[in-house]
Amino acid sequence: MNWTTYIKSFQSYLRIERGLSKNTIDNYSFDIERLCLFLEENKIEVSPIKISEEQVQQFIYAVSKEVNARSQARIISGLKSFFSYLIFEDYRATSPMELIEAPRLGRKLPDTLSIQDIDSLIEAINLEKNEGERNRAMLETLYGCGLRVSELTTLKISDLFFEEGFIKITGKGNKQRFVPISEVTMKYIDFYRIKRNNLLIQKGYEDTLFLNRRGKQLTRAMIFTIIKDLAVKIGLNKSISPHTFRHSFATHLLENGADLRAIQLMLGHESITTTEIYVHLDRKHLTQIMNNFHPRK
Repeated sequence: MNWTTYIKSFQSYLRIERGLSKNTIDNYSFDIERLCLFLEENKIEVSPIKISEEQVQQFIYAVSKEVNARSQARIISGLKSFFSYLIFEDYRATSPMELIEAPRLGRKLPDTLSIQDIDSLIEAINLEKNEGERNRAMLETLYGCGLRVSELTTLKISDLFFEEGFIKITGKGNKQRFVPISEVTMKYIDFYRIKRNNLLIQKGYEDTLFLNRRGKQLTRAMIFTIIKDLAVKIGLNKSISPHTFRHSFATHLLENGADLRAIQLMLGHESITTTEIYVHLDRKHLTQIMNNFHPRK
C-alpha cells in the first residue's frame, strides 16, 4: 500500500472508531501529507511502514524552521497518532516517533472581551438588514451559552428546549451535553426564527437553526467574517474570533463566582485541567475569594 491508502485507512479509523469531527480529521491528514511532501521533495522513497526515526527527525527539523512551536507540537502529535494507529493495525512493530519530543509550550491565556465590548459588538449589528436578527441571535448564543463555532453552526431547532431552559449541544466526538440558556438569548432566537420562516430552506436543512440567505447551514468562515467586520465597525483593537466569545463566557462566569466544575460541564471539557486555564485570568478575583471564605483569613 502507498501513503494515500494508509492515510485513508487512518481517516476511517478516526471517523468511525474515534468519532472525531471532519475538521480534526482534516488537520491530522494535513500533517501526514506535509510529511509526504517533504519526502517527495527530498526524493526519499519510503512507505509508512518502512520510514525510519532518522527520516522523521529530518522532517521535524525542516518544519521547525517554518512554523512556530505550537504548530510544530501539533504536527508531532498528529504523526504520533498516525504511527500508533499503524502499530495498532500490525503494520509496524514500533513507532519512529518514540524518541521525538514536542517543544515545550507556555500556557497561552485566551483573549477575552469585556461585557462592554460584547454589548458594543451586538449593538453594531444592523437589524434592518435581512441577516441582522440572525447575527444578533448567533452572537447572543455564542456568548450566552459558551459554544464552539462548530456547535453553533450545527445547532438544531429540535435541540432547543426553551420550556426547560436548556439547549442540547453535540460537541467534540459527538458527545452531547445540556447547556442552560437565558431568557435574553431565547428571546433573540425567537425574533430570528420569525425572519427564518421567510427563507426558502433547502432540503436537509429544515432543522438547522442558523441558515445563510440560500437556506443552507452557515460555514465557520462566514461566522468569523461577521465577527471580524463588527470588530472593525466599532474600532475594536483586539484580534477576536467566535472562540473569543466562548472564552469570555467562561471568564465572566468565573469572575462572578461560578464553580469551576460547573463551567467545565457547560463548556463540554472532558478534563477539568482544560478549564483551569481560566483560573489564571483573574488572580485578583481568586485572592478576594480566599480572603472572604478561608477560615484563616
